[in-house]
Amino acid sequence: KPTSSHYPLPACATTSALPFMPPCPVSALPNLGIGFIKAAAGTGLEPHAAPSLSYDCLRSLWDFCSSKAIHGHSVKYDRLCCVRDTKSWLFDFSSDQIRELVPESQAYMDLLAFERKLDQTIMRKRVDIQEALKRPMKQKRKLRLYISNTFNPAKPDADDSDGSIASWELRVEGKLLDDVSILLPPGKLKRKFSSFFKSLVIELDKDLYGPDNHLVEWHRTPTTQETDGFQVKRPGDVSVRCTLLLMLDYQPPQFKLDPRLARLLGIHTQTRSCIIQALWQYVKTNKLQDSHDKEYINCDKYFQQIFDCPRLKFSEIPQRLTNLLLPPDPIVINHVISVDPNDQKKTACYDIDVEVEDPLKSQMSSFLLSTANQQEIASLDNKIHETIESINQLKIQRDFMLSFSRDPKGYIQDWLKSQSRDLKLMTDVVGNPEEERRAAFYHEPWSQEAVSRYFYCKIQQRRQELEQALAVRNT
Repeated sequence: KPTSSHYPLPACATTSALPFMPPCPVSALPNLGIGFIKAAAGTGLEPHAAPSLSYDCLRSLWDFCSSKAIHGHSVKYDRLCCVRDTKSWLFDFSSDQIRELVPESQAYMDLLAFERKLDQTIMRKRVDIQEALKRPMKQKRKLRLYISNTFNPAKPDADDSDGSIASWELRVEGKLLDDVSILLPPGKLKRKFSSFFKSLVIELDKDLYGPDNHLVEWHRTPTTQETDGFQVKRPGDVSVRCTLLLMLDYQPPQFKLDPRLARLLGIHTQTRSCIIQALWQYVKTNKLQDSHDKEYINCDKYFQQIFDCPRLKFSEIPQRLTNLLLPPDPIVINHVISVDPNDQKKTACYDIDVEVEDPLKSQMSSFLLSTANQQEIASLDNKIHETIESINQLKIQRDFMLSFSRDPKGYIQDWLKSQSRDLKLMTDVVGNPEEERRAAFYHEPWSQEAVSRYFYCKIQQRRQELEQALAVRNT
């Protein structure tokens, strides 16, 4: 590996023969001596001759050229094309030259194409999931209702007043029947019994408990605390007939249809959107839409009886439905509270159809909000970025050395012209190109003064550095 000694640069140099030089600061550029410039740009040098050049000179020249190239100046080379993806920077080998230098890049291109297809598939799936989450995702389950009662007979020898009076206690509880095919997500608790209902009313025998004490009511409020059951305790030593009215808490709300509309559509209780959809299906099936004005519906005899008009706009249907939608019927259960100690049937079970959230909905939401792999993907993208940049820099080095080996004289001349133009643009210096291209221009008296000033500035700079170093050592 060459150091500071001179070595010849062969005209037929290949990639393996060209060393990749480490970067060095631009301040090393003055190492390019007059002899190097004359050897590279002199008129007596053959285009494919092999001048003897120092490694330091080549390294300084390369570093200066690469710094100019990085800042967008006139050194030309093929770069890698960056493609901005939605999640990270993805790099594409757009140059055929790079593919020739790195044959393995085709495998990367294949993986990149596959990743784009995979990203598109995942994105389409995410959109489908987002659309699905906008619609209610319900699942029908069985809620088993347990109604039981206990009787506490009177105790004559009891000290307190509660024990000396016979009483009964009614309990209303329930739970969802387990479905082995449905597994709750980890950490998700089962729903409380009261969360399925909007209200619960227990109507006792009015003759036994009077008009003011025969109703037991529970209604949901925004501050309601959910519970696993309800219990009612009353004094009494005779069997009591009671009626339980349970109003389910439908989400989204459901409505009972007017009997005429229910018979026409075949729907008893349903959500507003489903009712409107069924109406539209009836209109299409019976061809009630006006053929000239699609906005209007020509009512048949059933619609005329229900909406009381021969013709109406479809946009008016939601408003007209308001008077035809009623609250849903409550679940009515008749139960006998038995105080007979020999009665074994003190517990009754009823199964109610309820709608619960689909467990898949929480998994879909978790999938959309999941960022578990984003950090790993970002790390891999950064590694890809660094690798591509490394290949980019190596190609710049190879192009520089290869161009210089093929035509040292022409390359140096073109480079000097390019840097001269850039220097004038950056410093706003206006010169005379015709005079500057002749050697006599640089033998005028001003050149000697410029050289003296340059060396004087360098000596002063080194002196200051030496004084600072001595001052630090003395302290």
